[in-house]
Amino acid sequence: MVDASPITAVLGPTNTGKTHRAIERMLSHDSGMIGLPLRLLAREVYDRVSTQVGEARVALVTGEEKRVPRRPDYWVCTVEAMPVDLEVDFLAIDEIQLAAHDQRGHVFTERLLLSRGRRETWFLGADTMRPLMAELVPTASIVQHPRLSRLASAGAGKLSRLPPRSAVVAFSTPQVYEIAERLRAQRGGAAVVLGALSPRTRNAQVALFQSGEVDYLVATDAIGMGLNLDVRHVAFAALRKFDGRAVRDLDPAELAQIAGRAGRHLADGTFGTVAPLSLPDGVAAAIEAHRFPPVRRLLWRSSELDMSSIDALLASLRARPRARSLRLVDDAEDTAALARLAEDPEVRARARGEEAVGLLWEVCRIPDFRKLLFESHVALLAEIYGQLSGPSAALDAGWMAARVAEIDEVAGDIDTLITRIASIRTWTYISNHPRWVRDAAAWQERTRAIEDRLSDALHERLVQRFVERGGGAARRSRSSSGARSSPGAPSTQRRAEAEPPAVPAGHPFAPIAALRARLAPGPAALAPEDDRARWVEALVGAPHERFSVDVGGRIFDGERLLGQLARGPTLLLPDVRLAALEDLGAGARSRVLRRLVAFARDLVEALLAPLRSPEVRALPAAARGIVYQLEQGLGTAAARDAEEQVAELAPEGRALLAARGIEVGERVLYVQPLLRRGALERRLALCAAWFDRGRVPACPAPGAVSMAVARGVDPKAYAAIGYPVFGTRALRADVAERVLRALASGEPAERLSGWMGCSAREAPRVAASLLG
Repeated sequence: MVDASPITAVLGPTNTGKTHRAIERMLSHDSGMIGLPLRLLAREVYDRVSTQVGEARVALVTGEEKRVPRRPDYWVCTVEAMPVDLEVDFLAIDEIQLAAHDQRGHVFTERLLLSRGRRETWFLGADTMRPLMAELVPTASIVQHPRLSRLASAGAGKLSRLPPRSAVVAFSTPQVYEIAERLRAQRGGAAVVLGALSPRTRNAQVALFQSGEVDYLVATDAIGMGLNLDVRHVAFAALRKFDGRAVRDLDPAELAQIAGRAGRHLADGTFGTVAPLSLPDGVAAAIEAHRFPPVRRLLWRSSELDMSSIDALLASLRARPRARSLRLVDDAEDTAALARLAEDPEVRARARGEEAVGLLWEVCRIPDFRKLLFESHVALLAEIYGQLSGPSAALDAGWMAARVAEIDEVAGDIDTLITRIASIRTWTYISNHPRWVRDAAAWQERTRAIEDRLSDALHERLVQRFVERGGGAARRSRSSSGARSSPGAPSTQRRAEAEPPAVPAGHPFAPIAALRARLAPGPAALAPEDDRARWVEALVGAPHERFSVDVGGRIFDGERLLGQLARGPTLLLPDVRLAALEDLGAGARSRVLRRLVAFARDLVEALLAPLRSPEVRALPAAARGIVYQLEQGLGTAAARDAEEQVAELAPEGRALLAARGIEVGERVLYVQPLLRRGALERRLALCAAWFDRGRVPACPAPGAVSMAVARGVDPKAYAAIGYPVFGTRALRADVAERVLRALASGEPAERLSGWMGCSAREAPRVAASLLG
């Protein structure tokens, strides 16, 4: 592929802000896509991006989860799930050094060689990729940033003397459990993070740690790929792992990737081992200096697959790379599954022709989430292919329901629940192929609900086994005398949280607000703790439609008051203050706050949808300038503020705007759909957040064409709700232009008082201001 657009390789150690810079760069473009190495990390980045621009503009695509709004501008994906045929302005791949990974490397290598953004491409990863990046992508500009904080070795230490805010890393599930149980006995408990946890369980466990409920985290190397945690010290309890084929030593670069989780942003971190284990000679120094041997070879597989027959497909999958720095992946699960199914006469009989072979290859790419017996996985694939290639061309609903029902059971121990979560992930993945199942949306909802129930049950079991109830303070009091006290919630979680101001007496919404205040459940309504956790998870994953906002900017979940829109960086970027939810804990409040900020961004996006369609973006420059002015005024702008753009606007440009409800008047520019009641109420909610209290107009009565200008109310606030001020009246924008045309034709002002919604005595003053 020709590298026509600029390519940047951002290489360096952990905590250099690589992913942060890529996200900010992506958002500076009109469209973009970022590929991430983990489902959990993809969800974390999705949460962050949707908080900034709203969920209506962001798609989340992983193997088991697809949240794709009607017209997304930005795509957050796992690397394997990226829709590579979709063109975007900006494209980024994170942790590109995984191109050397035995199982997944060929996917990252394919993205490195073939995936590009129309305007810009970034590859993010370790500095060990520098030589191969220069060889395989010679047009790339290599950029390096220093680590934001210092990472220092602390040597070996006993488990009982680990400082608070430590993560202990092991590489087998039994060892993780054993360490967590010891920490419960010695230090009150620990949160647990395993790669096999669902995002819901992982988030609940991390919330325990982030909020200070527990001061220790026990994890596998699942925490090594960019997940943001408030970890100050990383302690290795093992230095060897089973990589799917054999038990081997971790190399220094892999240890550094995990150790780099210590320290966050500008906070320094330390790493070491759990005594009596110690790091090999020179490894600690290499991690501190971020110096490691370069990656020599990347895994590769041909992207030019021959679907004419099973044998042709297998041959193309086994084609050798031409570059010496690339090595053919020889044990990929999907290729192994295809080779095994190729031995089945019935499969061979069905897989004739490109379409049938292509379907077989799609089925072979269903991941083996369960990691039990390979033969069991292949048998499932054979059954699925047999049904999909049959007369109905879809999976039998009864057969699928029976298989799913076997998994829908929340009883059992931790390992049993983890196995069931892995199993339901298979069916979630399948249900996200709409051509395979009838009523795919219903199946997606069903499998997600089962995964949620299993995840909640798993979190409960983990807490029961590894956390001693009784409060973080009591546990910390048992810490060694030299241990530091537990920190408060991270600064990113200590955003302003306060009760929203009361609705002023006489405000049109006051009766409804008073009713909601009486009905809204207080903190006690969320007890017990497990119910609170479920409520938070449901809230965080809820669609936009679950929430409502009143004209005072209050955000509700049904009748429960959640928060208040607050002044943000601009009128179009409101912030949120939480209502009194102290019973949730800092970690849970932070997640609720993120969801509400995303809702606030969606609120703006939905309001301004008439100005942000692809058709409007394609308008001539002068028309786009007018659209920009209207966006800044929530759908209204003074004609004098857009004189240059109006002067340059050709008749056809004016007609194109009018066809989209955008009116270019003599005194006012406005968007007709944004004068409707629902839009007016959303505009008022945003004004309540932006303008000082007392300087926001009351909500106009339904059908009102004007309002008397109230003392102290900011004239810009009247304009922002579509009622610009003329003399003593705030006149609805379309009415103002209608009256102006009548005045210009010689109609006396007094005879237009009914149009203006004022007395005949007041009309001349309003008319004079309109004509002035």
